[in-house]
Amino acid sequence: MRRASYAAEVTVTDGQRFASLGGVTVRNRRLVLLWLRRQALRLANGHGFPAAADPVRLPTGDVRPVRFHSSDAPEVLRLWATGSAHQDHAIRALEAGFPALFTVLDPAVGLSVTLAGWRGRLADR
Repeated sequence: MRRASYAAEVTVTDGQRFASLGGVTVRNRRLVLLWLRRQALRLANGHGFPAAADPVRLPTGDVRPVRFHSSDAPEVLRLWATGSAHQDHAIRALEAGFPALFTVLDPAVGLSVTLAGWRGRLADR
């Protein structure tokens, strides 16, 4: 019997160009959510976590950083990553077989960052 796998990816677009900042395939939906939360906080803080704050080893590195031009985008990312209601909504979507999606906009430059998790694997690029 093959175990289900889940994938997560962080993407960025300016409305004309699209890029993946990084992604991961993991064995369960809780690891997807953990990875997405970690990436949201990394992006919001503008730097990585110290090793002591990362007790779970994930099979891939962190996403590339994004330079935000307004303070709203990082604050919204922090709120999503630390808010239990947001996390409950995301895990329920994954449990039901739907993707968990969260997009934050930096209105100063029209940059959108999307955090996504779903059942399956990352597509080969």
